[in-house]
Amino acid sequence: MLGRVLSPFRLASAGFIVLVATVVILVTRGSDQYLEIPDNAHPLADLVQVPGAKAQEDGGGIYYVDVLLRPASLLESLVSIVRPEGSELIDRTQVVEPGISEQERTQLDLATMKVSQEVASVVALRQLGYRVPIGPAGVRVVAVTAGSHAAGVVRAGDVIVAANGKRVRTRPDLAAVSARLKPGDTIKIVVRRGGKKLTFSIRTIADSQDRKRAIIGVLPIQALHVQLPFPIKFDLRRVGGPSAGLAFALELMEKKGRDVDHGYKVAATGEIQPDGSVSRIGIKQKTIGARKSHVDVFLVPVDGDNARDAKRYAHGLRIIPVKSFQQALQALATLPRKS
Repeated sequence: MLGRVLSPFRLASAGFIVLVATVVILVTRGSDQYLEIPDNAHPLADLVQVPGAKAQEDGGGIYYVDVLLRPASLLESLVSIVRPEGSELIDRTQVVEPGISEQERTQLDLATMKVSQEVASVVALRQLGYRVPIGPAGVRVVAVTAGSHAAGVVRAGDVIVAANGKRVRTRPDLAAVSARLKPGDTIKIVVRRGGKKLTFSIRTIADSQDRKRAIIGVLPIQALHVQLPFPIKFDLRRVGGPSAGLAFALELMEKKGRDVDHGYKVAATGEIQPDGSVSRIGIKQKTIGARKSHVDVFLVPVDGDNARDAKRYAHGLRIIPVKSFQQALQALATLPRKS
């Protein structure tokens, strides 16, 4: 913890003076607010690996964009001028869902990143003509709630495939079984762990946000069954969330010899679905990051306010709104020849 007592203090920048007549203790986690901070766009060329990858030497490239997220200090929460350029102050509830911890949120973000990589792989390979099956395969446990009866029994990585005698293929399947229970009731679940199926009887607990609702005490995510024709490796380390799906799919096309970028530096963002559609995401800081990285074009979802907000912060960066992976490919193919 960094502690500094400032009373009173004066900050001056570009003629703007802030006077604070109270004692302010500056700490690294001094508020219940977070900062979303623009980060540079990152090239994917060295982060995605496939057998027999083709090297592109045309000066272009596919880039993904992310956002740096950290707790705001008390000073940053009170004084906008000390916040990093382009950052935005948001409430903790917009980052961490009620009832889960920050650690669980991080685990969930990393898990959704892996799902986005699987889906992007399917979409790109299907576009290349491969037959790639994909389907729901149960509910994967991302984390287990401490203090629940599932703790010490169920493990992160387990996949729930049945509950109270009902097959579980999707999250709604599991929710339908849980909805019939009251806190304190026992649920019998079957999980797939490695190559084995294990059965557990677990007493439910009350949801901290709704005391009448029974929960198992696990953080779930949809598990997918995907059969790829060859291994694909992504190396993004601790980057989480689903919004790089569109960029992943474009990079995979490049790796397999398709000239997707046509010599342009292409940043892309958007959660990609198995049918190729692109879903909306947070856009402001990503647009600023793409612009500062001097890419040529930025592909963004057309849904909701994404396209409008991206153009608002583009400041000269070419924004291309797309609703699907196929439309993204078409838009890039029709760009004028790079001079």
